Amino acid sequence: MKLLENSRFEAVNAQLCMELENCRIEGRIESYSCKMAGNDKRLFKILSNENSQNAGGLQALSPPESKVVTHSPIRQYCKSQDGEHYLCDTISTKTLFYLISTLNASFQPDYDFSNAKSEEFSREPSLQWVTNAVDTQLFATAGDLFGSFKQQFWTALDEEICLSECDIYSYNPDLNSDPYGEEGCIWSFNYFFYNKKLKRIVFFTCRGASRQCGDSGLGTDMSMDLDDDAMFL
Repeated sequence: MKLLENSRFEAVNAQLCMELENCRIEGRIESYSCKMAGNDKRLFKILSNENSQNAGGLQALSPPESKVVTHSPIRQYCKSQDGEHYLCDTISTKTLFYLISTLNASFQPDYDFSNAKSEEFSREPSLQWVTNAVDTQLFATAGDLFGSFKQQFWTALDEEICLSECDIYSYNPDLNSDPYGEEGCIWSFNYFFYNKKLKRIVFFTCRGASRQCGDSGLGTDMSMDLDDDAMFL
């Protein structure tokens, strides 16, 4: 995966990092070209070999948080732990590879998601549901601070990836795999806007954390800069 430069995203990202009275928000949007590099080819080969026995190369996804039943053309019956069958979304090995590679590129070198499973991802039911979820969470936490650049945020995404043409996935791992799983993280989300025609993914990752929460992931560089400045005070 190749990170694509985008000046509009840089401007939005500067506003997605907010220090509030009781918490801080750390977020970023990044655009990636679905082009395999050397390490990507190795990971894709591993995933392809592991899933060669799956029918049609499809793997089951977890239900989205909304639990809304959609009429996706890519659905199959999956079996729960108690033996019951239910309809679930599926994902191709190549698309799963794109999502995992995006995570690796975005959080490198601190995290390695190469062993992530399809069950840690969900396909979201609609763009409207995702925009409502994002807006609701950020308005509830940041209020007018988010409102001041909300339109700029969604416009930048749409101009880069054409949101109406995207399949939208989310990453919802267990605490052991979650880059935001440390104590003090109040909420977080990771959305992938995948435009198959453009062969591109826009990744939006964001968390709200208490001010006492230890810095990690998104906040590491910021905290290091502050510590360096403090040395000269």
